[in-house]
Amino acid sequence: MKNLLVALCALWLGPLPGAFAAGQQQHSLWSLKGKTNTVYLLGSVHFLSESEQLPAALDAAYQDSEVLLMEIDMDDLDPVETQQITLELGLLPAGETLEQHLGKPTYARLSERAQEVGIDPALLNRFQPWFAAMTLVQLQLMKMGLAPTSGIEQRFTTQAMADQKPIHGLETLREQLGMLAGLPDRQQREFLLYSIEDTERMSEEIDELLSAWRRGDSKALAALLAEGFEQYPDLYRPLTTDRNRRWLGQVEALLDDREDYLVVVGTLHLVGKDSLIELLQAKGHKIVQH
Repeated sequence: MKNLLVALCALWLGPLPGAFAAGQQQHSLWSLKGKTNTVYLLGSVHFLSESEQLPAALDAAYQDSEVLLMEIDMDDLDPVETQQITLELGLLPAGETLEQHLGKPTYARLSERAQEVGIDPALLNRFQPWFAAMTLVQLQLMKMGLAPTSGIEQRFTTQAMADQKPIHGLETLREQLGMLAGLPDRQQREFLLYSIEDTERMSEEIDELLSAWRRGDSKALAALLAEGFEQYPDLYRPLTTDRNRRWLGQVEALLDDREDYLVVVGTLHLVGKDSLIELLQAKGHKIVQH
């Protein structure tokens, strides 16, 4: 698991289909006590097979919580506004093409890979490199039988709306996509190049990565993050540690509330150096892994 793409999948994307081991005792789920409440921290996976059953501990944390806090406010996303923001940040300026940014040899490789995952390369030619990369990765995951509609956020959002539980966001969609759109061109092109080269190995490598997630192996996940951070510090810093520090105050504020919360963020935000877990522990909070 030495490539950039797999590590980014641990932040935004999701696991391969499969059941959790029977009798499993530990998960990517933590909790800490406030003055009169409990705050759960769940490491999320955003793409799942429809048939995958989540462990009972995750449902118990949801049932125990009156409010959900996710990276973005999932139940208030307006489809029209979402599309507008995505196109605004994801499209190249008028008159520019991805082929111009990449050069003909790299663009030819992109076109071949796009056809393999089922998208017309001409559609990608108007995309910013980061958006083309994310499109390729997500289409490859869907080709594996995974879907965002079956991911943890969407499952809990659907359930929370039915149960009339409020959902809040740590950041806005514009802020989240803006982090990728704001990456320097060199890093965007690097991300796209990896997405072209590494999607063929995604199945095996993500399966290995997510097996650590399924057994709550925070050390293995932290090792992956540390390796990625060492190789790509300018990419990982804004996507992981900078966000963790911005979120810390929002999570701590929940501990003064009376209601119990379920906080759902990408798994790699909860493991390793400067993770939300470590930052909270440094502030003196006792955290329990479930």
